[in-house]
Amino acid sequence: MLQYERVPHADDAAREARAHRPHLDPAAMRAHYRAEGLVEEELAPTPYGQFLRWFEEAVAAGLHEPNAMVLSTADGRGRPSSRTVLLKQFDESGFVFFTNHRSRKAREIGANPYVSLLFPWHAVARQVIVSGRAGHTGRDETAAYFRTRPHGSQLGAWASEQSAPVGSREELDRAYRELAARYPETERVPVPPHWGGYRVVPETVEFWQGRENRLHDRLRYVRAGGGPGEDAGWTVERLAP
Repeated sequence: MLQYERVPHADDAAREARAHRPHLDPAAMRAHYRAEGLVEEELAPTPYGQFLRWFEEAVAAGLHEPNAMVLSTADGRGRPSSRTVLLKQFDESGFVFFTNHRSRKAREIGANPYVSLLFPWHAVARQVIVSGRAGHTGRDETAAYFRTRPHGSQLGAWASEQSAPVGSREELDRAYRELAARYPETERVPVPPHWGGYRVVPETVEFWQGRENRLHDRLRYVRAGGGPGEDAGWTVERLAP
């Protein structure tokens, strides 16, 4: 009778590790939200005022990067994509972020300017969803912000052809080193012509507050009518959770 000795395989260790680790069941991962609610009578008159309140509270709560937001775009055929970007400015005129105008997000905005912003403030059981139209900021506004960026980030805006395939990490690092040699910290880095800001002018802004028994509060500001350049104010509607 043929006999053989089984030789341990690399997969054996992986199977052993899986057998001894706890089973991860996403459906069983439940958070119990606080009872504090959100009522219409306590809202600010505009979504910007309400966002400022919540943003200040998120900062005070020590949230990591409370200005991080998920930007969702869609191409001309309606195929969506999402990524995290950083909010850099906001006021009554809209919510501003900056990026490479050759990136995927920028190309999709060029084809379809309607976007969504999501602020996922899990630690305080809140989220804010902004839906509206994105458009370029002025070059003066872009330049003013670019000057506030760290020197390395300014170089990075030149070094990276964002969203384009790159042959290797070394290729990217080499481009950065060449730029660092050309523009030492004592030299002003020019603003790349392919880099700039977008301002999202909202049509709706939803404030979501987690509540007990999954009966969450969802209050949404909806921009009232008005012609181009006009703001006829906001109405507020409550949405079922």
